[in-house]
Amino acid sequence: MEYHYDTVSNAINSLKRQGYTVDFNLEGNYLVNGGDKIGVNEFSIVDVYRYEGDTDPSDEAAVYAIESTNGMKGVLVTAYGASAEAFTDEMLEKLKVR
Repeated sequence: MEYHYDTVSNAINSLKRQGYTVDFNLEGNYLVNGGDKIGVNEFSIVDVYRYEGDTDPSDEAAVYAIESTNGMKGVLVTAYGASAEAFTDEMLEKLKVR
């Protein structure tokens, strides 16, 4: 079943209710949360939701539902487009929207 959420916060809240409770951040070729680091080859992207700002085209975001090989499930929110963070080549390839 495909879902579309009208806002980033609605997507995050729904994913958390589905068990995606970890808040991931990017650090080089890793997703990090506290002391946990997950390498680019140690997770899969379950789903992606993209958003564009209504009034500002540079206000763009992607919400990723992620599951690690050790069973950790969480959410990563990134900017894309002109305001995108500096990704490593490996991470950029992994996060390409399918």
